Amino acid sequence: MSYLPAQPYQPWPAAPLTAYPQPIAPPPGHAVLVVSVNRGPYAIPVPTTSRFKVDKLVVPIPGEGTWHIAVPAGPHDVRYTDFMGVPIVTTSLVAQPGAAHHLSFRFGAWRNRVHDGYGTDVTRFGLWSNYTVALVALAVIVPLCCGVVGLISGGLTST
Repeated sequence: MSYLPAQPYQPWPAAPLTAYPQPIAPPPGHAVLVVSVNRGPYAIPVPTTSRFKVDKLVVPIPGEGTWHIAVPAGPHDVRYTDFMGVPIVTTSLVAQPGAAHHLSFRFGAWRNRVHDGYGTDVTRFGLWSNYTVALVALAVIVPLCCGVVGLISGGLTST
């Protein structure tokens, strides 16, 4: 019985991106993104409701923890988006062949941030957390509603 010869790695972007829970050796001409994700302060963890994307390609990350993803060397746009595709956190990096690039996505109560392996904040865009958006919305909506109700009730009693 003869076996087929070893197949070369497929060129980017034909090869699907896969997240592995254990460290991987990068294929030739590739680097490894080591992505750490926390669950955030929410009842439903951020990784289960959001999508992780590298250069607009979705990488299925099943949950919180550390994941290893092989990417081709060169510049990349890395982001987490919500279920509708709106960016939550965005960063960019230039992957060096054979290197491991650490990114830590931290979803907090006030801001969502990305840090590199040295702890430096490398966030290019970080949306406020859902709690902050709700707090700002309440601060705007409550006075408006109370003012309108006050005007209506005040106008009705003066006639």
